[in-house]
Amino acid sequence: MQITDIRIRVVQKESKMKAVVSVTFDDCFVVHDIKVIEGEKGLFIAMPSKKTPDGEYRDIAHPINGDMRKILMDAILDSYKEEFAKVPDAEGETETTIE
Repeated sequence: MQITDIRIRVVQKESKMKAVVSVTFDDCFVVHDIKVIEGEKGLFIAMPSKKTPDGEYRDIAHPINGDMRKILMDAILDSYKEEFAKVPDAEGETETTIE
């Protein structure tokens, strides 16, 4: 299975959620609402989830193993960094670095 498209929507407001992402696999299956989150140890992805009746959140789509999670996270974060570099900051300048 190959990632064939990644669409990044950068979140402009100040929050831990930095972007919402849609990923297409093999030009025939898409997963929407993957989130890019700023955590204490840096950026990570959160898969789409829903709240259960008992108040817990459960992923509704997710990688089955660590290797696929790493491939997905690396691809999304690389795309996010490219997109983020294009977004003007508050003074109208373009941010060029992200860590």
